[in-house]
Amino acid sequence: MLFSIFRWPLITIFFLFSLNGQVSAFEGNKFDYSDGPYVTWENSQLRFDWICKNEHKSRFFSAETLPINFDECGLNVALDRTSFRAKDLVFTTDENIAAISDFHGQLELMSKIFINNGIVDKEKNWSYGKGHLVITGDVFDRGDKVTEILWWLFSLEKQAEQAGGKVHLLLGNHEVMVLNGDLRYIHEKYQYTASEFNQSFEQLYGKNTLLGQWLRSKSVLVKINDMLFAHGGFHPELATEKRTLTEINQVFKANLVKAELDEARSGWGKYLHKRNGPIWYRGYFNVLGASEQEIDLLLKHFDISYLVVGHTSQEKLETRYNGRVIAIDSSIKNGQYGEVLLIEHGKQYRGLPVGNKQPFLVVE
Repeated sequence: MLFSIFRWPLITIFFLFSLNGQVSAFEGNKFDYSDGPYVTWENSQLRFDWICKNEHKSRFFSAETLPINFDECGLNVALDRTSFRAKDLVFTTDENIAAISDFHGQLELMSKIFINNGIVDKEKNWSYGKGHLVITGDVFDRGDKVTEILWWLFSLEKQAEQAGGKVHLLLGNHEVMVLNGDLRYIHEKYQYTASEFNQSFEQLYGKNTLLGQWLRSKSVLVKINDMLFAHGGFHPELATEKRTLTEINQVFKANLVKAELDEARSGWGKYLHKRNGPIWYRGYFNVLGASEQEIDLLLKHFDISYLVVGHTSQEKLETRYNGRVIAIDSSIKNGQYGEVLLIEHGKQYRGLPVGNKQPFLVVE
């Protein structure tokens, strides 16, 4: 039958998403915003749900009508067919690399950093050519522009592929928290959206939704040249036990959403989702953490020169262990300042919000 080629989740939908017209304003308990769309596959139809100036709206589209152009309340979407695949974990490139972390819904500052550092143009389209952009997690929570950032990254990922580049969005602890229904840090805007939809917020990212499928396709780590990226970091035990990158990612992903497991997390799968796992580990930033020798062991085991991590907030990009650990959570979550790590011709720079580049100095 015709609809069999659209069977979820084997085939999903690609969106080009325009941020024009998004409104988000709060005065006391008065809401005035638009949010979405949230897209769910229901049999042979696509259900769109969105908020338009505080009002919940929905519409069904038949798969027969693809491609579909959706334009409601300033939410502009063009649909075509594509599929989500498991991501490669190791890349070698001579192109530029940019790495950044922990947006936490701060779209305005994120846009400023991206535009002024040449990652996107003034229309917010990909302008980084064949370069690689790494985002080490935590798009979710705290701020009120999470949905907008997700759709933007969704679009940039496709644009980068078409240009020969890559966008690597890694899972952070806040992505995993939301997928598992830990909603302690979501903005009141999303509490309102979920209430209007008569669903819990994590259901808006369920495995039968487009964004839910997309997030479930993401990795928890990526290695590019001699740099290994993750949200929190890698406990030295992973090296002493000779765990491979593939093994770490596969076991982590196999235990991603507790409600979707046949059995409760246990053993190493449970370990990877606890405080010493790759989305929670903070051992590079406290006195009881990894030693110099353990960092050497990690670098040797994974055949890298640098560990690049977010999760632990700094005032700016910093390093530890004589530059071998690079901290890229520059507190964008506060909405006031942030930086991007730039690697150009093997040299490292701090990309500032105004677009100036400063050579990266070791800060202990």
